Amino acid sequence: MIETLLDAPQGTGQAVRMLLRSLLEKKIVDALLLPVRMPGASVAPALVRDPALVDNSAPLAPVMPINAARAVQALTITGHRQKLGVVLRSCEIRALVELTKFQQAKLDDVVIVGVDCLGTYGVEVWHQAPDKQALIDGLLASAGDGNLVPAHGLAFRSACQICEQPVPTGDHVALTVGLLGVEPGTLFLHARDDIAHALDLSASTTPPRRAQAIKSLTDARIAARDLAFASYRTRVDSIQGLLAEFGPCIRCHNCMTNCPICYCRECIFRTPTFEHDSELLYQWAERKGSVRLLPDTLLFHLTRLNHMVTSCVGCGMCTEACPAGIDVGTVFRAVGDKVQALFDYHPGRSLAEAAPVQEFREDELKTLGERPH
Repeated sequence: MIETLLDAPQGTGQAVRMLLRSLLEKKIVDALLLPVRMPGASVAPALVRDPALVDNSAPLAPVMPINAARAVQALTITGHRQKLGVVLRSCEIRALVELTKFQQAKLDDVVIVGVDCLGTYGVEVWHQAPDKQALIDGLLASAGDGNLVPAHGLAFRSACQICEQPVPTGDHVALTVGLLGVEPGTLFLHARDDIAHALDLSASTTPPRRAQAIKSLTDARIAARDLAFASYRTRVDSIQGLLAEFGPCIRCHNCMTNCPICYCRECIFRTPTFEHDSELLYQWAERKGSVRLLPDTLLFHLTRLNHMVTSCVGCGMCTEACPAGIDVGTVFRAVGDKVQALFDYHPGRSLAEAAPVQEFREDELKTLGERPH
């Protein structure tokens, strides 16, 4: 790997666009998946083949309408002949790694370009902001020391407030665009040798403030994460607490639909299994005195937790998609924190590391506290 600093007198955003455009122009990739400005000032992932259209991209826009690992899944799951470059945040990369392990995406001929994540706003917040460039510039200005704060009167998405992994890592990342600890007017790149050679990059020094800036940010995020987890565990210390947490749920399944890890093509919650006969509902009401309609909301969330909590990457798309305002993402992260620790598993850390649901270890139940017969 090669680390280098590039001059960016034209501004960080333009420097990143020029870098991405060169990936197409130098035929390093045939197409790029990256955030692009859309009509109405929105930003969304788009597949770009024309290098000139990269100028309309917004790779540093602090907004995340979907976890773009879902887009990579769509572009690769049935095979592709092109060499694809994908511009992703850390949580998106980790989700892509998990999907690849479950054979829901393929990384053959995929060049992952990771970008330091400085935090993101919700789609509605971004859309209503009168000066979107000011939001980008404000984050870039504070990235040097890692003291990232949202614009006045705004808040980052709850998932970003407690994300302790803002920097893309792993051998599967071909090129990292570093923003944390980087002086204005420069661009820091961490590139795989073949990518560095193709881009004519020469090794230079790592920004001296980078390590401290990353530590300052992650320390603040870890503190916020621990507070969020403690608050959740105080509220949800019983089945009644869990029922209250998911009480506003309207069973729309938006959290499932927008979760990059909920990949099943056939899902029990999309079958007639939970379309109960009318008479059965009356029988339940007679036995219990009353029955919630629509039923099975808690079962839905518990089933999702059981199926994918070991692979939850904390992107928070579930929270963003919830029309009832339930912070589903914090629930999954708080539970995932305990479960992932039991298996010493970090989702998205490595392609070579099997997910807990993919392998059986003879003594794992004893490790988890199984009592001898």
